[in-house]
Amino acid sequence: MRALTEAEGRVIAVLLGGAGTTERDRLHRTAVPRSTYHAARKRAYVEGWLTDRYVPDPARFGRPLVVFALVRPFVDHTTELVEAWAADPTNVLTWASPQLALGVFFRPATAKPTELASALAPTTWSRLSYLVVADARGPGIPVYFDYEGLWGHLAELPGTATYPNGLGGDPALADGPAAPITDHQRWAATELVHRSFVPDGASRTGRLVGPLGLPFSQQRLLKLGWVVHRVLLDPGRVPPFHGRAADQVTFIVGTLREGQRPEALFGTLTRECRVFPFLYATDGPRLLIGALGRNPAVPPPPGAAPESRRPVLPTLQAALEGIEILSENAGALRARVDHRYDRILPKPGPR
Repeated sequence: MRALTEAEGRVIAVLLGGAGTTERDRLHRTAVPRSTYHAARKRAYVEGWLTDRYVPDPARFGRPLVVFALVRPFVDHTTELVEAWAADPTNVLTWASPQLALGVFFRPATAKPTELASALAPTTWSRLSYLVVADARGPGIPVYFDYEGLWGHLAELPGTATYPNGLGGDPALADGPAAPITDHQRWAATELVHRSFVPDGASRTGRLVGPLGLPFSQQRLLKLGWVVHRVLLDPGRVPPFHGRAADQVTFIVGTLREGQRPEALFGTLTRECRVFPFLYATDGPRLLIGALGRNPAVPPPPGAAPESRRPVLPTLQAALEGIEILSENAGALRARVDHRYDRILPKPGPR
């Protein structure tokens, strides 16, 4: 696999944080010629390094509970577990390898955690399982598959444009139930989330045209934040950059110690440890962190200066207890269900 060029690395970093910014802003931040920018952007989508999605706020559409299931399946039951998750209409993401599986489910407020555990990770399928049931009506998911922090750091860009991007957390929902969604608003949201997908046999890169060409009703949903445009990274496909490959996916699960706050730990990780999680979710006491890094078995590139930063593990131990760490090579994780938010807003069938 060839390495990314300097221009490609910078363009990827800017695109990951540029879903809500203008084309002029993105060009300015990359600091590369316009023709180089457009060529690198096209390559990033054609090669599958990046893809776009319109992501609905699950709380607005009757699915306020976001369930993150992380399990170590038995080898002889991996396929059974993955197919069961994929067949669940509330499942929007399933990653799996022979070593671990991650599933994300958007469930209604009536879902019970005990029933979720028995349904999603029965003991007959896995030897270890962790469920974090975050409420999207609050600030429980401050980072949701947002890779800009890491790539901006790798590309040595000054700061980030939008990181961290979370899921839900609409302040209007904090004090009570949301106003009912009108039929027209539901139609507009449904059309948006389905724009990422085309019928079998059709051809389209993963890039979506920006919101300027959308109908007013869909632009309105984007302005309200009921649906957001996101640029997502496929860590298993993107080549190394600056001699470093962020090809190790690590998940950390733990329980917050008394007096510790998840937002304080996040600030310490990003500012002092220089760790930029792509996933950060909590149900109150329990915390799930997803991060990308370099495989420890692979030495750093020759001449790379050691980075001065606060040690990560002691930082985690000071804030969490009962820590479990699960890691897998990004190339080994296969997306059985890949950010399929059209499942939450299905189009009506023929009458």
